[in-house]
Amino acid sequence: MSVDIAIAGFGTVGQGFAEVLALRQDMIREAFGTEARIVAAFDSGSAVYDEEGLDPLALITAKTETGKVGDEPLVDGAAFLESIDYDVLVEVSPTDIVTGGAGLHHIKGALAAGRHVITVNKGPLALAFAELDSLAKENGVQMRYEGSVGGAMPIVNLCRESLMGQEIGSVMGILNGTCNFILSRMDDGLPFEQALKEAQELGYAEADPGYDIDGVDTACKVVILANSVFGIECSYEDVDVTGITAISEEAVAMAAEQNYCIRLIGEISPERLEVSPRLVTKGHPLSVTGTLNVAQVNTDLAGPISISGRGAGRSETASAILSDLLAMMRSFVNTK
Repeated sequence: MSVDIAIAGFGTVGQGFAEVLALRQDMIREAFGTEARIVAAFDSGSAVYDEEGLDPLALITAKTETGKVGDEPLVDGAAFLESIDYDVLVEVSPTDIVTGGAGLHHIKGALAAGRHVITVNKGPLALAFAELDSLAKENGVQMRYEGSVGGAMPIVNLCRESLMGQEIGSVMGILNGTCNFILSRMDDGLPFEQALKEAQELGYAEADPGYDIDGVDTACKVVILANSVFGIECSYEDVDVTGITAISEEAVAMAAEQNYCIRLIGEISPERLEVSPRLVTKGHPLSVTGTLNVAQVNTDLAGPISISGRGAGRSETASAILSDLLAMMRSFVNTK
C-alpha cells in the first residue's frame, strides 16, 4: 500500500516538493516499507492524474517546458479533487487572505472527503483555522501546516509536539524574512526605499511589497500560531498590526547608538496578538540579520527556547512539507 498524494498548485513550492520527494524516496521506502507517490497535480489551468503514480521530475520538466503541469484542462480544482482517489492533499496554491481563495475550497473539500491535508497556504488558515481544524477532527484526518509559519523553521511542531507538557506563555519572533532583510540593510545605513529596492532586485520582495512591509504576512502567521499553539479562535482582524514603512534612517541610527536594532516582531500570547516594529538589544536571539526567521518560545519549565531558520525558498518550504508528510506516515504506521 502506497501513500498517494495530490498536489494543488504547481508553482515554485509545488515543484520544490516534487523534487524533494523524488530525492528522498529511497529513505521513505526504507523507513516505512512503502512509497509516497504523487498521483495527481494541478495548476491554475491544467491537471494530470494517474492512479499508478506520476514521475515527480517529469512533472517539473513538463511545467518548465510548457507552462502546464498536465494536458487535462482545469476549470475547478475542488471538483477535480472530488473526481480522483488519493490519501493526502498537499495544498500550495497562491495565498488569498481576503477570501481564502481556491485553497480554502480545496482544503475544505479534502477534509470533508476524509483526506489528510498538508498546506503552506496561509490564507485559509488565517481566515478559517477553527472551522478547518474542526472539520479535520470530525472526519478523523490530519491537517498539518508547518511550512505556513516559518518555512524551514519548525516552530509549529516544536510547540505542539516537542514541547508537549510545557506551559507556553508566549511566542515572539521575526516571521518575515523580507522585512528582516530590509531592516538589516537599514542597519548598514541604507534608506528604507533603497533597502526595499534591493530586496526586490534579489527576489526577496514582490513588485507590490505591501503584503510583507505592511505586516500582513506576519499577522497571518501570528493567527496560525495563536490558533494552533494557544487554542485562541481568532482571525487576521484580531491582530494589532503595524508595518515597517514609517521607520526612518534616523530612528535606526538612534537605536544603534543605544545598542539596539529595530525588528518587526510578531507576538502571540493569550493576552496579546500583535505585529509591530520593536527595539531589540543587539546580541539578543531576536536580533538576527538577513532573511532569517527566528522565534523565542517562553515556557514555564524549560524557560525561553529559541529557534531560527530560513523563512522562505523552494527547498526550504518543501522540507517543511516533507517533514509533515513523514510525521503523517509515522502516525499511519503507529495506528496499524
